[in-house]
Amino acid sequence: MRLISICPSNTELVAYLNLTSSLVGVDDYSDWPGEIHSLPRLGPDLNIDMDKVEALQPALVLASLSVPGMERNIEELEKRKIPYVIVPNPKTLTEVGECLLFVGEVTNTSDKAKQLFKKYISILEDYEMLSRQVEKPKTVYWEWWAKPIFTPGATNWLTQISNLAGGRNVFENMPQPSVQTNWEEVTKRNPEVICVIWVGVHKEKVNPKVIMKRSGAQQMEAIKNNHLYILEEPLFCRPSPRLLVGLNRIASILHPHIYPPFNENTDYLLDG
Repeated sequence: MRLISICPSNTELVAYLNLTSSLVGVDDYSDWPGEIHSLPRLGPDLNIDMDKVEALQPALVLASLSVPGMERNIEELEKRKIPYVIVPNPKTLTEVGECLLFVGEVTNTSDKAKQLFKKYISILEDYEMLSRQVEKPKTVYWEWWAKPIFTPGATNWLTQISNLAGGRNVFENMPQPSVQTNWEEVTKRNPEVICVIWVGVHKEKVNPKVIMKRSGAQQMEAIKNNHLYILEEPLFCRPSPRLLVGLNRIASILHPHIYPPFNENTDYLLDG
């Protein structure tokens, strides 16, 4: 089955189902697993080169509407009569797991998908149990865009990840999945931990001094106690099962005496 993925989270879903060898092309931002690096690149996810897609003669294109603007890709696939499916746009960690079931169904790998989904839910349950050992959850501010500042609200998997990791998102009182705010408001909430994951920006390109130079930053609990972390954006910002690796990452930072240590080469869904 000749598959094309036109967003990173779909590429990752394909990999979890052991279908990487079926991929014949991916978008420019797909970067995991390593085997995909030799595949033809079809452009950024908001501007896919449909001539290239068509030339590869896919049996199925895995599309997405997770980012505004992706509708153009769908319109073009329709127009050219290229076979495609739209992978659901999940908001919760359980819904992210259900995307495995969806992709499993459309690629005839349902048995593998069900097996993985069961394990995925089991890992979430393990973290839920561990979180009950946390006597005082740490307050966490997540920043996923800097100008203007955007941070996750209540209906976002990062709020759920915070809770499972023994933390509490300081913007969990805001109902929307993504909240536009300002630095003054962040300083008022005075988080104990700051996690920076600018969407689409590699960790190495984020300079922590940008945060530390902001007005009032030096008086914040997180900065005073050296709890400003620049984290791996792909582990937190994409709706794929790699969010479990992100959960392990932040949990090991917040409460290392309770949660398993983080190893960047360990993915409990694949290796556990």
